[in-house]
Amino acid sequence: MSAAPVVVLVGPMGVGKSTVGQLLAERLGVGYRDTDEDIVAGEGRTIADIFVEEGEPAFRAIEKRAVHRALAEHGGVLALGGGAVLDADTRVLLAGQRVVYLSMDVEEAVRRTGLNAARPLLALNPRKQWRELMEARRHLYEEVATAVVATDGRTPEEVTQAALDALELKEA
Repeated sequence: MSAAPVVVLVGPMGVGKSTVGQLLAERLGVGYRDTDEDIVAGEGRTIADIFVEEGEPAFRAIEKRAVHRALAEHGGVLALGGGAVLDADTRVLLAGQRVVYLSMDVEEAVRRTGLNAARPLLALNPRKQWRELMEARRHLYEEVATAVVATDGRTPEEVTQAALDALELKEA
């Protein structure tokens, strides 16, 4: 079955892609899918475990397959892992999609992600590492985005409404 997502959410870890994605799916009357959840289900272990046991390159290969499969199969709201946009082939596939980049500043990121051990890329110095990740990724999020929605100081409901407005989508 070939379908295209109604909306694809991208952005850094902790920005609220899962929460906003579920709300968007509910408001649009479509299904919700998260590629990180697909990976965990398919691999039978956490993303942190994959990073530790096999390293980031192995995880990125698994992630690429999961993202490409979800983009081809899922006709609802799709949330991608924070690093999915690092892959050039994935960015090409996102070119024709409605993509919302959920953004936040570093202080909001630290408040939301804290020192969460389940986030392997932020394990040592979260504030510094988050800034470095964003320096490497921000232009990629912007490159694939149809719309950018800031999440700072907003409730998930406000972010969801801003995404609907930005994409000019009508609720179901």
